Amino acid sequence: QLELVESGGGLVQPGGTLTLSCVATGDAFETYAIGWFRQAPGKGREGISSISSGGKITYRDSVKGRFTVARDNAKNTAYLQMSSLQIEDTAIYYCSADTQWSGLNEWAYDYWGQGTQVTVSS
Repeated sequence: QLELVESGGGLVQPGGTLTLSCVATGDAFETYAIGWFRQAPGKGREGISSISSGGKITYRDSVKGRFTVARDNAKNTAYLQMSSLQIEDTAIYYCSADTQWSGLNEWAYDYWGQGTQVTVSS
């Protein structure tokens, strides 16, 4: 069992930067792959980035070069650094975890946080 709590969301102007954190409790964090997903108003959830337990990383094309995923196993925390934010990045952002790495396939992730709101607006 793993519990995930996201933080770091907020209101930012276009072109700005935010870093989201995902703190895990309850199990061996280092054995889990972590996925970041988002859901914009009126849209389905989409995968943003993921990092395997071994450090393999993947990104959605629309965020490549702007977002960076990382993890600190000593702190049981994963991060999503978001720069050059655009209005279209406005969404609720979720972190997720699974013992197997399935990239951006949301159906593969067993554990989910409650989400954190990111609003990009001038």
